[in-house]
Amino acid sequence: MDLDFDIVDLPDTDHPTEGDEAPDFTRPLVSDEYWEDVSLSSLAEEDPVLLVFYPMDGAFPATYIWNELRDRDFEGSYEMTLVGLSISSPYEHNTFIDERGIDTRLFSDPQNGVAEAYDVVNDLDGMESVAEARPAVFLIDTDQTVLYSWVADEWPAFPPYDEVEEALAANCDMKPLQS
Repeated sequence: MDLDFDIVDLPDTDHPTEGDEAPDFTRPLVSDEYWEDVSLSSLAEEDPVLLVFYPMDGAFPATYIWNELRDRDFEGSYEMTLVGLSISSPYEHNTFIDERGIDTRLFSDPQNGVAEAYDVVNDLDGMESVAEARPAVFLIDTDQTVLYSWVADEWPAFPPYDEVEEALAANCDMKPLQS
């Protein structure tokens, strides 16, 4: 297959893995209506959180990741909270949510501090001091323990969605069927 881009190997990371405590943070959490500063720990008070790091809004991997997550309807199937996180601003998130029909709230982390805390930074080629989060997925329990983690080791890469679903099935209750 002839790709219009190169596959790039990414350096190893020291990201949180199963059993580690997930770093807490507070950032603007954007919905289709508004945004407000919200902490990860407050989201995890009731149900586990599936935290999805992704490239900036508008990048083709972001579109593919959110299309797949929307189609699989993890949040509609399991008792958990699905949220995304990228360097995009709240305004960009609002546009992305609207244009892509995303029902999920997205954290805005323009300075990439959360990606640094999770060690999932992707330094962008040819751009001095410009970085974003590499694709990564963390399932975080109500006590902020990491139950599942996946971090891209090449660019571009996409989460192993079947594996994510297996982690959800093993760690989250199913939602009752709607009649």
